[in-house]
Amino acid sequence: MKQDILIVDAYNMIGNWPELGRLKQQERLPEARDQLLNMLANYHKLRESIIYVVFDAMYVPGISKTYRQYDLHVTWTNRDETADSYIEKLAKKLQTRFTQVTVATSDQAEQWTIFSEGALRIPAGELLRDIERAQNEVKQTAREYADKGLVRKSPWNDQQLYKLEKLRDRLSGSPAAKHAKLKRPRKK
Repeated sequence: MKQDILIVDAYNMIGNWPELGRLKQQERLPEARDQLLNMLANYHKLRESIIYVVFDAMYVPGISKTYRQYDLHVTWTNRDETADSYIEKLAKKLQTRFTQVTVATSDQAEQWTIFSEGALRIPAGELLRDIERAQNEVKQTAREYADKGLVRKSPWNDQQLYKLEKLRDRLSGSPAAKHAKLKRPRKK
């Protein structure tokens, strides 16, 4: 099975995701970046793919670096390098017969360039919907698990519960009890 790799054009997501876009418009870009990384880190835990997040240096010139944060590979491009050109090189390098690279961007030109390199593409809105879908799956699974715990906080298994239910019916004098024989222990 191929290893899934997701490369995210960070500022493209910030510009296209409503909540992050609002933060950017309110001049709270550092908060939008942190929230993006947090969302992607949670998504990484749910989907088990390797995630690279690429920030363009246009908003923070001269900071070129690569590091790991929340199990994400985070890169700030060089001052004269766009995120698009960095992503193209990275996708070409990582796309092998053992890996499947997907690039998250809504930039049409970037999507076609990536596609020509053999990588898949996913628009920003679709990635956001997939993240929300994954979060809802986790919430639903947790809810089902909790419901099972609330319904049955009993040390008894299903077979034992069935036997206890039958015994209760016989002892309570229910209509089913009239037809059932209750075996009493013999006195010695």
